[in-house]
Amino acid sequence: MSMFWTIWISVISLGTIVGCYFLLRWTLANKTGVDEGDEMGHEFDGIVELNNQLPRWWTILFWITLVWGIGYLFAYPSLGGYKGLLGWESSNQGVLSLEESEAELRKDINDGAWNEYALEVKQAEDLFDPIFEEYAKVPVEELTKNDEAVQVGKRLFLQNCAQCHGSDARGQRGGFPNLTDNDWLYGGSGAKIKETLINGRNGLMPGWLDAFGEQGVSEVVAYVLSLSGRDVDTSLANAGKSRFAACAACHGMDGKGNQALGAPNLTDNIWLYGGTERAVTETLNYGRNGVMPAFKDTLGEDKIHVVATYVYSLSN
Repeated sequence: MSMFWTIWISVISLGTIVGCYFLLRWTLANKTGVDEGDEMGHEFDGIVELNNQLPRWWTILFWITLVWGIGYLFAYPSLGGYKGLLGWESSNQGVLSLEESEAELRKDINDGAWNEYALEVKQAEDLFDPIFEEYAKVPVEELTKNDEAVQVGKRLFLQNCAQCHGSDARGQRGGFPNLTDNDWLYGGSGAKIKETLINGRNGLMPGWLDAFGEQGVSEVVAYVLSLSGRDVDTSLANAGKSRFAACAACHGMDGKGNQALGAPNLTDNIWLYGGTERAVTETLNYGRNGVMPAFKDTLGEDKIHVVATYVYSLSN
């Protein structure tokens, strides 16, 4: 925080307390020239004003709030850049990356620093980590029988995965797979789903426009669409079949893909980037680069185990 804002906040905060102090002193002083309890000479509708001070209990409360306010300002970081005598922080300030934030968080937890976020994280870890450790001892396929574990995995999925795959896990066009249809790029076993979540995936398909030319791409598109039973120009498809040998290195000669490489099955009419002729042509022309981030550092392996359980349950 800049010096200007530090001064601005300090002046307003301290000025308000000082102003309240003098206002209270002024109201407690009898400057009317009339003894306390006597009439002030004002009367309206039979009501006479008397010279009475504030009630004593009310005055005491005012003094307490003023003392409390001063103590709070100096104990906590309330005056701009001032850190406070107690060293309390709501969270780590000034971190510039996720790695730096995690490092500072772990340091505060280990040091027992009075950092509100670190205290909350430690409390949550002490409470929930033993539960996740117990879940992690059970294989994913077996853990799907535990409804509570599946619901925990669902909540973690909604917090971390639904942004791309949707709250219903049915994915969306643009490279975000449907997780409910048993069509898997890298394999749908519990172990493979965990591997995907832990390490992430980076699927790269090169563009073929320079190699095939526009006519060649049209021929391969026709052949690829024919693999899933689509009506196409037979002459184009026949010509594309010979060119498809270049694609078979990843997708296989039968076009059914290769889960070891993350190469999709081209025969099931399921398309990550759209299955229209135009969309498939765009894919062949320019290629695709699908990236799924790794969640090992974000969630940890025990929580990933529970998320994998929920994902596995969707299609099994």
